[in-house]
Amino acid sequence: MIVTRFAPSPTGLLHLGHAYSALFAWRRARDSGGRFLLRIEDIDRARCREEFAAGIVEDLIWLGLDWDGDVRRQSEHFADYRAALDRLAAQDMIYPCFCTRADIAGAVSAPHGSLGPLYPGTCRALKASERRARIAAGDAYAMRLDCERALARTGPLAWRDEGLGTITADPRSLGDVVLARKDAPASYHLAVTVDDAIQGVTLVTRASDLLAATHIHRLLQAVLELPVPHWHHHRLLTDARGKRFAKRDRAVALREMRAAGATPKQVQALAGF
Repeated sequence: MIVTRFAPSPTGLLHLGHAYSALFAWRRARDSGGRFLLRIEDIDRARCREEFAAGIVEDLIWLGLDWDGDVRRQSEHFADYRAALDRLAAQDMIYPCFCTRADIAGAVSAPHGSLGPLYPGTCRALKASERRARIAAGDAYAMRLDCERALARTGPLAWRDEGLGTITADPRSLGDVVLARKDAPASYHLAVTVDDAIQGVTLVTRASDLLAATHIHRLLQAVLELPVPHWHHHRLLTDARGKRFAKRDRAVALREMRAAGATPKQVQALAGF
């Protein structure tokens, strides 16, 4: 049975691109007699707002979408992410990094990956005694995945994308990503990987701009011994100028379209359904 999900972050109002993504996952599940899940990815407590979470539910219901089971909110499941971090720590797969963003940006030798500059591994070789001393002193730090150590354990990996076929995983393209910070118990990479496994998601449908992240998610699944779903990275919806819809660009919200008199069927048609 196919299990899909729509997993927005409540950092703003839903726009037409979100509608496309939600409808895509919902149709795939409903057309196959499967399950469609809703997850609110509200780990970032500084940016997430309850009014946006409520607005997501309101907009989806207005669009005519329904979902199976309770809505999973990441902020209610920190223990799940802590358990995953503990498993990685027990395998010596993570390490504390004390570098600031400015430190990393200023590292001349920093290589580049698919999503920009890669962390150059400055703290990877720190002695255990120095790590303990700096943590005890109260230095701020993040927990990073030791990508090379993880790959040495797993060997070559691949995943199946419905639109692109079998893809060889290349976690090195993202490097030693952050998995947790003091103010964020889990990064996007860790949280979505753990959530998809716990929720039994069998088909991850999301926009093509997240394709690069799948390389690291496949590695995390392997080292955590989690089930491996299939993926479908669907097209990005763009405006009349060819620019993709995005919250940061103040894309027209579904709420505004509704207030202007648009019907759910009209919005679905604009989204291509």
